Amino acid sequence: MNKSELIEKVAQECNLSKTAADQALNSVLGAITDAVAKGDKVTLVGFGTFSQGKRAAREGRNPQTGKPMQIPARNVVKFKAGKKFVDAVN
Repeated sequence: MNKSELIEKVAQECNLSKTAADQALNSVLGAITDAVAKGDKVTLVGFGTFSQGKRAAREGRNPQTGKPMQIPARNVVKFKAGKKFVDAVN
């Protein structure tokens, strides 16, 4: 399922126009993105938790040349699925 299919499904289930469903989905995704970017956790009970983690700097290898290279430290996004979500998948 891609974003446009998700918007269509939300529009049908909530009896909204596709434009309204698109705005609602973009608002929710934007709020989650902003909160995680600030370092906050976003917990959607039953669905899961979005959080920010840190990946340390490390040495890697260039796959073309095999030469060692330094990979810089960075922030990563973590998602831990909630129990209801996991149960629905299994």
